[in-house]
Amino acid sequence: MNITANLQQIKASIPKYVTLVAVSKTKPNTAILEAYQTGHRIFGENKVQELTEKYESLPKDIEWHMIGHLQSNKVKYIAPFVSLIHGVDSFKLLKEINKRAAQNERVINCLLQIHIAEEDTKFGFDEKEVIELIKSEAFQDLKNIKVVGLMGMATFTDNENQIRKEFKSLKKIFDKLSTLYFQLSTLSMGMSGDYQIAIEEGSTMIRVGSSIFGERNYH
Repeated sequence: MNITANLQQIKASIPKYVTLVAVSKTKPNTAILEAYQTGHRIFGENKVQELTEKYESLPKDIEWHMIGHLQSNKVKYIAPFVSLIHGVDSFKLLKEINKRAAQNERVINCLLQIHIAEEDTKFGFDEKEVIELIKSEAFQDLKNIKVVGLMGMATFTDNENQIRKEFKSLKKIFDKLSTLYFQLSTLSMGMSGDYQIAIEEGSTMIRVGSSIFGERNYH
């Protein structure tokens, strides 16, 4: 598995304005270091324990993204160092991130997760909830978080029309929220199987694991 070649190939095939998050969950440090040697610095993990262990043992100029479902009681472990939290799906979680960020004298960047898939297994706000949230006073009181964008996951399907439709709906919500809340710069949508469609529909950040590191090793 040639991680270097895979990374270079993906980077050559995506626009310059699209940020590539290399999804390194379940991958050993050696694989991450190989990607690091190519100059890549942005990695995504979905489990808090694995994320903190890797943070402690790998170079400190890596930007770590928490891309999995995050439980409120685990925020404290990643608050000192995490660069971006992708799947913020409740006000309760935002409040906890804000509290832990304040304790670490940091402002933590977050993406609000929007539920666009037809599957019930995915988490996230719907359009009405997210608009109510960012208009609320309670949200504006959170000084140690910065919502920099939105994130969403399409239905796991081979139907490209459906995937495209879901990404389109997320882009529409993104554009609408950007008029209400000026800080939005990141639209994170698209993974190994569908990132090309996501980019066509306006994604500025993609999360790619297996196309870089090969199929993941399940623990």
